[in-house]
Amino acid sequence: MEMQTLKKIKELTATVMVTALLLIFMFSSSIVDGRQIKSTTEGCCRPDVLIIDSAKIFGDLERQPVLFFHDKHTDALEKKDKDCRTCHLSEKDRLSPKFKRFNDAGRQEVMDIYHSGCMGCHTEMYAEKDKTGPVEICGECHRDKVKVQSSRQPMGFDQSLHFRHLKATGDKCERCHHEYDEKTKKLFYAEGKEGTCRYCHMAEAEKNRIPMRVASHLFCIDCHRKTRASGKAKNKIAGPVKCAGCHDFDKQQLIKKVKDVPRIKRKQPDVVLIRAAGKGTSGKTSGGQMNPVPMDHKAHEKYNDTCRACHHESLDSCSECHTLAGTKEGKDVKLERAMHQIGTTKSCIGCHELRYGDKKCAGCHAFIQNGQKQSKLSCFRCHMESLQPDTEAVQQPEAVASGLLGSRKALAGTYADEDIPEKIIIGELIYEYEPVGFPHKKIIDSLLQNIKDSQLTNYFHSEKGVICQACHHNSPISKKPPRCVSCHGKTFDEANLLRPGLQAAYHRQCMGCHKEMSIEKPKSTECNDCHKATGKSRLYD
Repeated sequence: MEMQTLKKIKELTATVMVTALLLIFMFSSSIVDGRQIKSTTEGCCRPDVLIIDSAKIFGDLERQPVLFFHDKHTDALEKKDKDCRTCHLSEKDRLSPKFKRFNDAGRQEVMDIYHSGCMGCHTEMYAEKDKTGPVEICGECHRDKVKVQSSRQPMGFDQSLHFRHLKATGDKCERCHHEYDEKTKKLFYAEGKEGTCRYCHMAEAEKNRIPMRVASHLFCIDCHRKTRASGKAKNKIAGPVKCAGCHDFDKQQLIKKVKDVPRIKRKQPDVVLIRAAGKGTSGKTSGGQMNPVPMDHKAHEKYNDTCRACHHESLDSCSECHTLAGTKEGKDVKLERAMHQIGTTKSCIGCHELRYGDKKCAGCHAFIQNGQKQSKLSCFRCHMESLQPDTEAVQQPEAVASGLLGSRKALAGTYADEDIPEKIIIGELIYEYEPVGFPHKKIIDSLLQNIKDSQLTNYFHSEKGVICQACHHNSPISKKPPRCVSCHGKTFDEANLLRPGLQAAYHRQCMGCHKEMSIEKPKSTECNDCHKATGKSRLYD
């Protein structure tokens, strides 16, 4: 009896403890800067979270860094008809990114600036009986544990935004683009040499160059702020000045997109001839080297939102940095690797491979190994043999590239209808289920329809039988490729672990294709969608 009572007490105690923990988890909260934050992830993230740890450049911090909500403070200042200049000093009509200072002179000075500036403002608002932040206890700002996290999303400047800014400024590229003159120690506009800001402004500060984060906030927000103050903004749109305007995911989706963006005017070529030339080479295109590669530069501009997709360090030719032997400027990445490396978006083949992930292509390419992909992308599909002598390729590369591009042949379809079976009966594994009628011609027509508008796909699928490789993936291109059972035995071959048995091969190929291409029917889990049951229980004879 006592044992039963003791057992019930233990069970009751455990129940109470679990319930208490659940209640603490569900309802516990923390007051952070006057705002109640749930301990769960719901509502705990903001795009304007900044970490104030400026004094760490002078050594280890004495207290925890301060979590600062920038937009919240901006909104509070707006209600009192104050603006950015309340916290940021101005020099030559440009705001400093630092709080109430231009430079960090010393640890104590930086600490005093924050303490007097922040606490002074809080104290003033408290005296006016306004809602404000901490005014007394250090730990209210310097918290050991804070449940608020940053939801900041990186902000990109794509072709659409570039065109909108170009139009708004009246084609005045000098408003944003500049270079630094080491002699005069001043910025100047170099017409015809405009490049992305990220070519000079890196993630961290360098000699005479502020980091990208500071540069974008200084120039972009400053321009938006001045345009808004001038009243010249069309339709009252002058660009965001708060963190959320650029770095909140939902607000990013609201940014107007220009569908047909006019081409950037920078005198860039329409076509280029990619050659193994540049630093450390003679400029020749042959002499034991591969044939040159013609590239439709104008078309590739439309495929990408930014020039940095290919020109990731500068707008110079790839071979200027990526030579045959490699250079320090090119981080020792040789030209061959820069063009052919798989698994990166910075190479030609790597970028093309991304297209395999499109659901229109994935049904075929998801089951083809990289080595097979490369064997089908024959070197000479890109490295085209030119009829012109090498000297002409060097002296007139655009003319040679135009001629080679014009000679390319796109997909002309596939075999004639009479050579393509309308329907195929798959009956090798009949017993438990009846044979399956495979709509062969319908599937081929569907695949061709999917890729008809893709210039890239049509070029690399120029052989009539290449579309058949989707299923007949290990056989040569032919009007009559071998049947699946020619390679995949009815039973699993223990001597060849990488080759599935016939039943597994059919299911993997058919159902896998449906999954990769997001085809809802037939459902992969419903056998009767493809098979009709015979009532027998064995798989096959």
